[in-house]
Amino acid sequence: MSERPPGADRPPATDLPALGDPGRLRSLADTGLDAVPDEAFERFARLVSDLLDVPVALVSLVTDTRQFFPGAVGLPEPWAGRRETPLSHSFCQHVVDLEIPMVLPDARLYPRVRQNLAIAELGVVAYAGIPLTDLDGRVLGSLCAIDSKPRTWTATQLRTLTDLAAACSSELRLRIALDGAEEARRRAEEAHDRLELLAGLSEILSGTLDVDTAVSRLAEAVVPLLADWALVTLVDRSRQPRRATGVHRDPAHTAGVARFADLMTTRLSSHSVTRTVLRTGQPVLGGEATPEDLKRATDDPEMIALAERLGFASHLTVPVPVSGGTDVMGTVTLVNGAGRRPFDDSDLRTAVEIGRRAGQAVGNSWMYGEQRHVAEVLQHSMLPSLPESPMAELAARYQPVADRVEVGGDWYDAFVQPDGDLMVAIGDVAGHDIEAAATMGQVRNLVRGDTFGRTDPVHEQMSRLDAAISGLRIPAAVTAILARLSPGAGGLAVSWCNAGHPPPLVVTADGAVRTLGGPREPLLGLTRPSRRTSRRSSLAVGDTLLLYTDGLVERRDRPIDETLAELVDLLAGTARLPLAELCDLLLGSHQRREDDVALLAVRVR
Repeated sequence: MSERPPGADRPPATDLPALGDPGRLRSLADTGLDAVPDEAFERFARLVSDLLDVPVALVSLVTDTRQFFPGAVGLPEPWAGRRETPLSHSFCQHVVDLEIPMVLPDARLYPRVRQNLAIAELGVVAYAGIPLTDLDGRVLGSLCAIDSKPRTWTATQLRTLTDLAAACSSELRLRIALDGAEEARRRAEEAHDRLELLAGLSEILSGTLDVDTAVSRLAEAVVPLLADWALVTLVDRSRQPRRATGVHRDPAHTAGVARFADLMTTRLSSHSVTRTVLRTGQPVLGGEATPEDLKRATDDPEMIALAERLGFASHLTVPVPVSGGTDVMGTVTLVNGAGRRPFDDSDLRTAVEIGRRAGQAVGNSWMYGEQRHVAEVLQHSMLPSLPESPMAELAARYQPVADRVEVGGDWYDAFVQPDGDLMVAIGDVAGHDIEAAATMGQVRNLVRGDTFGRTDPVHEQMSRLDAAISGLRIPAAVTAILARLSPGAGGLAVSWCNAGHPPPLVVTADGAVRTLGGPREPLLGLTRPSRRTSRRSSLAVGDTLLLYTDGLVERRDRPIDETLAELVDLLAGTARLPLAELCDLLLGSHQRREDDVALLAVRVR
């Protein structure tokens, strides 16, 4: 540990209100100077030493707690290395207080300073200090000449010191002006960046309809441009935090900010800023954060410790309002550490606008998520439970297009006839909306109602279905396959009728793949019902019959023969794969789906 200067632990010799003037301290900060050498001010100290023939000369700037020397000549150690002293060792503080030069031939004779520790520990006896001022005349410190023995200061020396102080003050004002210009430039760049952020935010958020993705993008968009770290909190229907997402500018804090976000959903007190904003819908600006802010927010020591590690010196929280209403669906919280300027009203205005735009985008994502959930529940409610059959094992899947909320017309069905035969069907009603799903439900029910208990050939059953769709004026174009599986020698006999649907595939027990081909007959539901035919084949024990809708193989930019060949290649060698895993394999392909997919797989026992 470094040695502390003598007397550093003693209180200041005086308590001068002028030292704490906010405007003066702001000007001091704007100089950008500190207790390190600065060549321009070192030059002023050398000129004072040379021209006044003094052993010690200082450019001394005085804060409310210390004085520091960007220019210094002749200071004894350890002060020369430290370039600062506490106020207990400061004569220059009195120049700031008096706002006029202070000239002392022998400081030991003056009550104001004779107890000052600078006399005993720095050897200050004769002192002459001239005020250094900013453009508003506030005294920031002094340019001072010091001798270790009494001396009479001549008029020429004092005039020279005054002229040098005027030049030194000009340099200080230039530093302040440069800092102001730099700050103005930074502010202009910040304003430009914020305008760009606001302009692009809607596009950033509208690129997804997933709530979690939208929230993550929002948090990432504001860090580090607006804050060191950010939290986006969404509420449940009772307006309690249900999920929070955090982002920190420092990747090393990724786990910490994620943990803090997790704790926000359960450990915030009713007095926390987040809950206050959720309750009132009004933003809160904490320009200067205090430990009490954290203690009001939570009594969880882990959260408090995390906040301190992440950096908690300034914060603001704004509502994420429901678009077009007064309700609040969440909050955006911005936090800065000690190394960044505190938030101000300009930051608050920007954040409020971000919250408003986020409300529109997240609200759309939220609505989409709810609609998608309803649609998927509706779709799956229309898909049947698969029957148990001693002849075969069955598995099925339905997968909607990932980026679309609509339900569709894809369907499958399977049921056991009274005589034990197994009926399987798959189809696709044109369209991707509620009407297509409703039509799909009608068609599926027609298949069940018309074929259950009947033993006539499947092509006749398909013809009756075609006539029913036409006669009942069901507005639909439907592709479908209807198949009947009956006990046969060494396995099952299968007869099927195909109305415009992709051909069934068979994965044999030895791993080969074949197509149950033949010409596809016209769709169901056309103006004139078409003549239908049945085709027949056999399935051995261990063979798998695969029915699927066109979403599995159709791509806008590729011929279906090519994608169907790829499906055949994918199926090769899957004979021993459990049926559920086979279905998952087919749906797990990395190719982007352009349509819903329904699958029905039947493996002969």
